[in-house]
Amino acid sequence: MKARGAVSAALASAGILLAGWQAGAQVAEIRRSVVATSAGTNAGTTSGGATSGPGSASSGSSDSAAAAESSGSSGAGAAAAGGGTYAGAAVQTRFGTVQVQITVKSGVITDVTALHLTDDDRKSVQISNRAAPLLRSEVLAAQSANVQTISGATVTSDGYLTSLQAAIDAANL
Repeated sequence: MKARGAVSAALASAGILLAGWQAGAQVAEIRRSVVATSAGTNAGTTSGGATSGPGSASSGSSDSAAAAESSGSSGAGAAAAGGGTYAGAAVQTRFGTVQVQITVKSGVITDVTALHLTDDDRKSVQISNRAAPLLRSEVLAAQSANVQTISGATVTSDGYLTSLQAAIDAANL
């Protein structure tokens, strides 16, 4: 009887490790997909006019990440001059969609706005509300997406930073 329990525990542990490994591989694939999609989509797509809104910056795609589009406030030269507002890709996570937008002035990220954060349930909303201000301040200090994820908010952090990187790529920073 003890042997059966030990084997069951070992199999359960192996299953948990495998599930974690697959989840990590999926996040890495989504990041690669979003960066590749945004790099191909954003080449020459900056347009003049109004700043993009929460629903206007993305469209769904079959690889769980939406293509990022951006709109600058100073026309076609906005990306080269490093000014304007750029929306990152809408990244689909298991707890909901995450999308951020950056404001750039003179090649410096001056603001990061969360257009959408995970919201599948009350706990996801609480985690997002705790993580977003911390991520924002870290990004503004680092001026890049190369920041630590927030403990307890790994999925939200990964989606936030993936969307942020797409926005940074769109801004040519």
